[in-house]
Amino acid sequence: MRLFFILLINIFPLMLVGQNVKGVVSDNAGNPIDFVLITVNSSLIHTHSDESGRYTLPDIRQGDTIYFSHILFETKVLLVGPNTFTETARTKMSPKKFLLQEVTITNQSQPLKTLSLIDLETNPVNSSQELLRHIPGLIIGQHAGGGKAEQIFLRGFDIDHGTDVHISVDGMPVNLVSHAHGQGYADMHFIMPEIIENISYGKGPYDTQVGNFATAGFVALKTKDNPEHSFFSAEYGSFNTKRMAGLFNLISSQKESAYIASEYVMSDGPFETSQDLTRLNIFLKYTKKLENNDKFSIWASRFSSRWDASGQIPQRAVKSGLINRFGAIDDTEGGNTSRTNFVLTHTKYLNRNNFIKSKAYTSVADFLLYSNFTFFLYDSINGDQIKQKEQRNLYGVETELNYNFDRVSDDLWFRVGSGMRYDDVNDVELSSTLQRKNILRSLALGQVDESNTYFYSDVTFHYGNFRINSGIRFDYFRFLYENNLNELYDIRKADNTAFSPKLNLQYTFNTKTQLFLKFGKGFHSNDTRVVIDQEAKQTLPSAYGVDLGGIFKPIKQVIIHGALWYLHLEQEFVYVGDGGIVEPSGKSRRQGVDIGIRYQPDARIFLYTDINIADPRSIDDPEGQNFIPLAPVLTNTGGVSFHLTKNLNGGMRYRHVADRPANEDNSIVATGYTVIDCNINYNFKKINIGIEINNLLNTKWNETQFATESRLKNELNPVEEIHFTPGAPFFVKGKVSYLF
Repeated sequence: MRLFFILLINIFPLMLVGQNVKGVVSDNAGNPIDFVLITVNSSLIHTHSDESGRYTLPDIRQGDTIYFSHILFETKVLLVGPNTFTETARTKMSPKKFLLQEVTITNQSQPLKTLSLIDLETNPVNSSQELLRHIPGLIIGQHAGGGKAEQIFLRGFDIDHGTDVHISVDGMPVNLVSHAHGQGYADMHFIMPEIIENISYGKGPYDTQVGNFATAGFVALKTKDNPEHSFFSAEYGSFNTKRMAGLFNLISSQKESAYIASEYVMSDGPFETSQDLTRLNIFLKYTKKLENNDKFSIWASRFSSRWDASGQIPQRAVKSGLINRFGAIDDTEGGNTSRTNFVLTHTKYLNRNNFIKSKAYTSVADFLLYSNFTFFLYDSINGDQIKQKEQRNLYGVETELNYNFDRVSDDLWFRVGSGMRYDDVNDVELSSTLQRKNILRSLALGQVDESNTYFYSDVTFHYGNFRINSGIRFDYFRFLYENNLNELYDIRKADNTAFSPKLNLQYTFNTKTQLFLKFGKGFHSNDTRVVIDQEAKQTLPSAYGVDLGGIFKPIKQVIIHGALWYLHLEQEFVYVGDGGIVEPSGKSRRQGVDIGIRYQPDARIFLYTDINIADPRSIDDPEGQNFIPLAPVLTNTGGVSFHLTKNLNGGMRYRHVADRPANEDNSIVATGYTVIDCNINYNFKKINIGIEINNLLNTKWNETQFATESRLKNELNPVEEIHFTPGAPFFVKGKVSYLF
């Protein structure tokens, strides 16, 4: 009888008074799973796991049932027992086939996070270019032989190579400031698609942890810690295109992992003069899980590439028969580039709810590019070829504290972070050259030292159906330029600061409807050389944005995301064709509509489309003269993917860019295009065989276009018209992969 009363005294309070349950959710390999919906009994109590797989549930009683659900994993069930309160609950989830009907909208869910998970699962990435194409409304184009960074278009911006979108990999910035070719230059060719675990993105200047260049938005890539399989693959396609890639797990356990990945790419391209592209990537990563679920990770990568290019060609040369669409006026363009990276990340848990994330990175990047935009406009004898060159050392550190004020639930999260980035750029050169060999004139040569110190803080508050995120960011920049063309010592300095407040409001009506309202200020920095020469009206021109939208699930098989948005920019960047440079201009405003639809009629077929409409205009110029050159006004991407059997899958996708102004008065128009790609794959045990077809209908399209004034060899007067790089014709590629 005494034993009975002792047990009753200890158990009865647990049955009446709820306690906290804390746990970690992971996959079968031990990798943490974020964004798992965790509910109790009738779902009155629920939460989501964070990026480390951790969660906290309040007011739980012995005998309660906890459900773990995720769109990519089988649902798991945990029955609460007496040990659940005293130990960390560890739950493993097994992968399953994606079903849109299981997507649930909650007050803690975030629309773009949901769309990103859906898109990656239904449309796997096959190349480094497709990493960016997973961002709804983002269009890319290549115009220098496959070795140069792609041109980016998003939300009514011709972003050039990254001026108005911030791109990072595990927190290391891809964008290079004060670059020899263009501000914010973001070459993603050092990233193998097979090492990427997920892609996060945001549109507009609304996220405190993202600073420079995040005006149109940001893209954050995360590499895998513990890949599920090792593999080797070989690809061969049109235009003598070859790719060999492999990933090998060196260590694979729940506590420790290490792997090495590599790819080698070659291609002649469709041009009359072979582009002779070669690219080599090597990536090595080690991850160690420490006590208390702390994590340490370090990776290193090496990338090098060289190529020849046929450049941008004038329409009149093709129409007259001087060259065909894949010919060249100057076929000695091209270049070579390399980048070596080291990235260290560490997560330290102060207790079960609060943690510190730290990272440090360094890169060494070399760049050499030969271009000819104007042919014989300035030099009728030797031509206008230019050389752009630099050698860069990049260093950075950042530490971020995440703190939960309410120790019982996830109602109030506080985040504060600070960091520093330093770019040491040596021998930044612009020269006139002949046939790559002879330097005719040195136009610019110097050293750039640019540093960015920053601090940010925000708080996320859940109250009922409301989710409120508010924060502020402070950035301090110091610019230094040493002009090596002057005979005397010539060094100049400047500095400036930027304050960027943010406010994000979200209201969840039910599991089918969620609305959001966002306000924010962001910025993009100007090139150090432009700042020092005082050509820029603003050192750190600001962007002011507002978004109103929501995510809706009218029926189980459909999810819709939409937003009305407005963005005011204090200073625009405009492409200047005669110099092959981008220079600052006046104020601009953009407004538009984003609509995304995902539809899964059954488990085997998935359809999607994204429509993006923008109205970009310069504010300082008169009506009719205020078009922003090359800014997209309508883009539409979409397609269908299918999994007909366990072994057979594939898809078809399209991208459409409408006609858009190529100059300020819209007298020159950049012609739009629609291109369709498709692929089919068959899995047989550990072997995967795939066929990919790009430009299925063999459409004649211009991948990149510019309104440029140029002069050909035998012309007396220059002509301003569209100069373009032709898009690739019908292209087929086969692939064989072996998993082990």
